Amino acid sequence: MKRKFAKVTFRRRHEGKTDYKARATLLKSKEPRLIIRKTDKYIIAQIVKSKEAQDSTVCYANSKELGRLGWDLSFKNIPASYLTGLLIAKKAKEKGIKKAIIDIGLYRSIKGSKLYAVVKGALDGGLDIPHEEKMIPKEERIKGSHAKNAEKINKIFNEIREKLKG
Repeated sequence: MKRKFAKVTFRRRHEGKTDYKARATLLKSKEPRLIIRKTDKYIIAQIVKSKEAQDSTVCYANSKELGRLGWDLSFKNIPASYLTGLLIAKKAKEKGIKKAIIDIGLYRSIKGSKLYAVVKGALDGGLDIPHEEKMIPKEERIKGSHAKNAEKINKIFNEIREKLKG
């Protein structure tokens, strides 16, 4: 009698955490990765270098850090995402990182999303990131012009933007 064995997948693939094919493609580039993740409350961005598939975080920025700069609104909206991108770019430049590639993990790539607002912030902060221009959110959405409290958002946004670009 012949035994049939079920195909066993890698644990992180089974849990829906890692796409190994995409990860291998990113690692082959040998460029630092701009990793962008969302939580229920925050946007997280980090620059990670990989050597022999061992990741090491070079710098890290969380939208919660914007609170110290005067941001008292939601930490997960598009303007906060953009400012988080500016923050990670500033930290990356201090560490000597000039170029990175985008790693959005298993999130769907949606035109004008928070993830691409982080990319726009990093680009404006001076990082060289290959991207498609059509994916970047429009300037009025980045500034929060579409929101109910647009004037307040725009005022605080511009103040923090100047501090980060300073």
